[in-house]
Amino acid sequence: MIPAAPPSIRAAASRVGGALGSVAGRASLVVALLAAGAVVVFGGGRDDGPPVLVGAGDIASCTSGGDEITAKLLDDIDGTVYTLGDNAYMDGSAKQFRRCYDPHWGRHRDRTRPVLGNHDLHKADGKAYYDYFGADVGRHGEGWYSYRIAGWQVLVLNSQCDQVDCGPDSPQARWLKDTLADQPARCTVAMWHHPLFTSGGKHTAEPRMRPLYQILYEHGTELVLTAHNHNYERFAPQDPSGVRDDRQGIRQFVVGTGGASLYRFGDDVAANSETRDDRTYGVLKLTLDPDAYHWRFIGQPGAAYGDSGSAGCH
Repeated sequence: MIPAAPPSIRAAASRVGGALGSVAGRASLVVALLAAGAVVVFGGGRDDGPPVLVGAGDIASCTSGGDEITAKLLDDIDGTVYTLGDNAYMDGSAKQFRRCYDPHWGRHRDRTRPVLGNHDLHKADGKAYYDYFGADVGRHGEGWYSYRIAGWQVLVLNSQCDQVDCGPDSPQARWLKDTLADQPARCTVAMWHHPLFTSGGKHTAEPRMRPLYQILYEHGTELVLTAHNHNYERFAPQDPSGVRDDRQGIRQFVVGTGGASLYRFGDDVAANSETRDDRTYGVLKLTLDPDAYHWRFIGQPGAAYGDSGSAGCH
């Protein structure tokens, strides 16, 4: 058992901790406590608020400074960091993870749960991705896995439908059905790389993800997070066919704003697209209540664009 800190240390921690809300501030607090002789136990962040998911996709390129901008945003946000694929450009090689991803987003690796992107597969079928992030990102060649944050279920899927079967009877679909049935949750969020719905920018929608979206829809999933197009877009709740459904529909985001060069939208706007931006690097923060969620797109310093809102779970 770790002994309680002396009253003088507890008082100092209270004074300093109350004034410091950032990650950098808490680091200073740790140094002060260690100097005072306290035992410090490192955990996953503050426990004085609801859990948080925060992240983006299309992240690290040694030819763009966008990933440095978004990594600095993460520095001041507690919670679990997600990626939405295309983590290291252009080929997902070990060298690019080391030189491009690791210097910035890599400092959050211990709290990161990633998604596999198509660029991550260019070398050795994604070996560097699996080696870099470790054993908790699904089996090599599969790329799907799940985890829990408080009462929320988080489902990470593989949208590389040229490499894995995304059909309704595929191994991934069977795993998804079993997970949803065996591990029921009040609220669920799923994430993968290629969006089923998008207004474009460079890439079109990926209709082969519809069977997996259908399974999620039938089980009452709240949210789907995607990337691939290097811009930001939020959709109204929809069914798998793209029909607005405010009762049971899934709200999908495209958050390809993690650092790689941004893509401009064209003139065509997809049905049920509620907001779009193609000029701002940023991250999407989800605050997870037991039966609701709140979203906020946090852009680079000085950005004119922002987006926020909230909704209840189904």
